[in-house]
Amino acid sequence: MTEPGRLMLLDSASMYFRAFFGVPEIKGPDGTPVNAVRGFLDFISRLVTDYRPSDLVCCWDNDWRPQWRVDLLPSYKAHRVVAERSGEPDVEEVPDPLEVQVPIIRDVLEAFGICVVGKDGYEADDVIGSLASQARQPVDIVTGDRDLFQLVDDERDVRVLYIARGVGNHERVTNDWVRTKYGIDAHQYADFATLRGDASDGLPGVAGIGEKTAATLLDRFGDMDGIVAAALDPDSDMGPGPRGKIKAAAAYLEVAPQVVAVARDLDLGSPATAVPAEPRDLARVAELGARWGIESPVQRLTETLCSR
Repeated sequence: MTEPGRLMLLDSASMYFRAFFGVPEIKGPDGTPVNAVRGFLDFISRLVTDYRPSDLVCCWDNDWRPQWRVDLLPSYKAHRVVAERSGEPDVEEVPDPLEVQVPIIRDVLEAFGICVVGKDGYEADDVIGSLASQARQPVDIVTGDRDLFQLVDDERDVRVLYIARGVGNHERVTNDWVRTKYGIDAHQYADFATLRGDASDGLPGVAGIGEKTAATLLDRFGDMDGIVAAALDPDSDMGPGPRGKIKAAAAYLEVAPQVVAVARDLDLGSPATAVPAEPRDLARVAELGARWGIESPVQRLTETLCSR
């Protein structure tokens, strides 16, 4: 358990997807599935109980596939688009039983008074990056997305609570954790991911360069600019194999780092991030609990907030 005063940033989509696939199907009184809602609320209860943050933000994907990222790299998340429709925003492929639950989650969060922050034209990752970078307090980032390892900063006490194996079995990611796992420092992770690629985000990476070679290049040349400069410098000590691969990927490497790097300077105003001491609207919370058959997780979250 950590000291009070921490800001906890939740990667909301990462969490409700995990809740949906990790919690057995449960339906409300009218037959609407609510397993993701129940799981998401219980995740918050557990995290707030274990870490006792003073501030909590559910960071939201106002745009899960921003056009500016697609313009730079058309393959970005392209495999997750339901269908290309001219003149219309891309629609992410989401299971129907989950899609109907997302508005319910928003309603419940609003009734509790838990802060939700999104930014048009940006992903939750960018909201997280900006809030974490601008925070004047220790930060815990809750996510199953490795890309957010780039935000880990031991000096500022910014860490990731990595939930890929579940909220109840999460890992605390620090710079030492990243170095032990990948052989790089956390601030190098975005360049590492760019080189290695990530099929889940439609990032092809540099052909022929895997994790070990990416880590070796970053260890020797520092960052992407150093790697590219060395590849173009005939007098550098970069081997002919990596040199040729980096040069062949020049067009990709001109744009991909901007796609992978999360925004850190968004103007998000001054949201009320303090963890509520009690639900903002008890009557609304009770109404939603009864309507959707989620009385138990609602009660658990209420008790969690009131017992802090």
